[in-house]
Amino acid sequence: MDAPRIREALDRAMTVDITTTGRRSGRPSRIEICMFKVGDRYVITGTPGPRDWYANVLANPRMTVHLEDGFPVDLQAVAVPVDDPEVRREVLTAPDTSWYRTQAELDHLVAESPMIELRFTALE
Repeated sequence: MDAPRIREALDRAMTVDITTTGRRSGRPSRIEICMFKVGDRYVITGTPGPRDWYANVLANPRMTVHLEDGFPVDLQAVAVPVDDPEVRREVLTAPDTSWYRTQAELDHLVAESPMIELRFTALE
């Protein structure tokens, strides 16, 4: 794998597709979602409330991230729930995540938003 090129593509990506494994069905489930780089973390988050993608990765953290723009590649990743309130606040106050702050108060987002950090197995 061309790790420098993949990192460059990851750093530019704002929208990716992810494939998770259905927690009940066991079948692959693919959706388009926003991914953010905050510091040296790649993060997926959402507004408070139940999300199938989040329930799926809690049941099985292995997933695939599909990059399509610029350098198309499918990357295996492990989803790690972000529970630390300081890290959650850092992510939710980053410039790229400002849209979320229009949807709910920051403290509510920090306490209730689904949030995972992606660890890419090919880049470790």
